Amino acid sequence: MVITDTHTHLYSEAFEEDRSAMIRRAIEANVSRFFIPAIDSAYTEAMFQLEKDFPENIFLMMGLHPTHVKENFKDELAHVENMLSQRKFYAVGEIGIDLYWDKTTLDIQIEAFKYQINLAKKYKLPIVIHCREAFDEIFEVLEQEKSDDLFGIFHCFTGTLEQAYKAISYNMKLGIGGVVTFKNGKIDQFINKIGLEHIVLETDSPYLAPKPYRGERNESLYIIKVLEKLSELYGISVEEIADITTKNSKHVFGI
Repeated sequence: MVITDTHTHLYSEAFEEDRSAMIRRAIEANVSRFFIPAIDSAYTEAMFQLEKDFPENIFLMMGLHPTHVKENFKDELAHVENMLSQRKFYAVGEIGIDLYWDKTTLDIQIEAFKYQINLAKKYKLPIVIHCREAFDEIFEVLEQEKSDDLFGIFHCFTGTLEQAYKAISYNMKLGIGGVVTFKNGKIDQFINKIGLEHIVLETDSPYLAPKPYRGERNESLYIIKVLEKLSELYGISVEEIADITTKNSKHVFGI
């Protein structure tokens, strides 16, 4: 059984004291594929170090996170473009719109999102979307940019069934993580109406730890709790969920 964590910030400061041990714990439990989203240029070297330390398990993305779209965002986008031109990445992400922390940057968040969508098209890469309190704004951009070569993952999907179908209509898989185990997470009430071919697994570690670890530091090993919950909701084995969602990740990332 191979389990794929399609979204994990393994370079996070939260793992400073036990990063290698934490990654090895996950690998020993068959969580052996880790896709690493970018935040901004400050983390690029740490991402490269992760890849160097675990070359068979770590797959890097490149992008500018919407909460890091600030006054210098054009410099950051230039860094993203420069990195994409130099070496292989597996996605442009995480990118998108976040209106939870700061609504005043909406215009430049949209500009950065569109710019990076077009970089993804140029390099024939998937996008990995961050959406927080911004479904309408994200869908508006996707409607404007939709094309056969726009595809990817709606990371940490927390929307409604209707929004899930809409995301899928734009060639997006749904990234399902710890929220599916929350009593008030709501997606557990309808997720089994979505075909498994549209779903990938993720942790977003160190954030959004699943039950029974909610509120603690999340780590990739805990994706097993997400797997077990989906097995319960879909009524099929953990092994089948792992197999289907790993195949879906290969379809998106090309590896």
